[in-house]
Amino acid sequence: MEFATEGPMAIPMWVNGHAFLTVPQDFYTVTNPATGEATHRVPLCGASEAASAVQAAQAAQPEWAMMGMPARRVCLGRLADALEHYAGHFAKLLTQDCGFDAERATAEVGEAVAALRSATVGQTGVIGLVLDAERPLAGFANSMAPALLAGATLVVKPSPKAPSAVFALCELTSREEWPAGVVNLLQGDVAAIEGLCASTIERLVYCGNAALGAQVGAIAEAAGKAFELQAA
Repeated sequence: MEFATEGPMAIPMWVNGHAFLTVPQDFYTVTNPATGEATHRVPLCGASEAASAVQAAQAAQPEWAMMGMPARRVCLGRLADALEHYAGHFAKLLTQDCGFDAERATAEVGEAVAALRSATVGQTGVIGLVLDAERPLAGFANSMAPALLAGATLVVKPSPKAPSAVFALCELTSREEWPAGVVNLLQGDVAAIEGLCASTIERLVYCGNAALGAQVGAIAEAAGKAFELQAA
């Protein structure tokens, strides 16, 4: 991927424990809706990038499941502690992407911390998770924590409008020495969702606005992929 010397920097994918660079035909420019400022760009990925991310999640899932639930809960707790430590940084990312004021951004970080610490057990497997831009960090934490606690591994596709905090949380798992491939990030829009549905994930989960969720569900249904809609 080329990083322009002028203009917003690109946020890459996150695959198998490290930034994953790709060279797509198109990028999406992330713009702060409150100021109109262009803050970042994200690559608009498709089927090949989705396959790479899913492959990493599949390879990591047996080891993650064998760690046992107490060890996985420790990992989630350490991630919560790190997120809380960097709360100001994550709040700034939410403000830049979403135009949140300081109070709302700080509250969302706090909700994400609480979700990581208090997760109940969800369903295991290899899961694709699609997020909208309304509550990107809190939605991610609320959806990922139960699945990870159960032994699932993930490929998350954030909204191209709000990718920064989600990418930063994926990166934070590496700093907390999580096994590589447990959490992976696929950038993009519709083609990325179609790529996930064409892959070997066991189900697709959408967290966010119900109207947009219906569109994502239609893509999953057309591909014969199990789909779950979660409220934002």
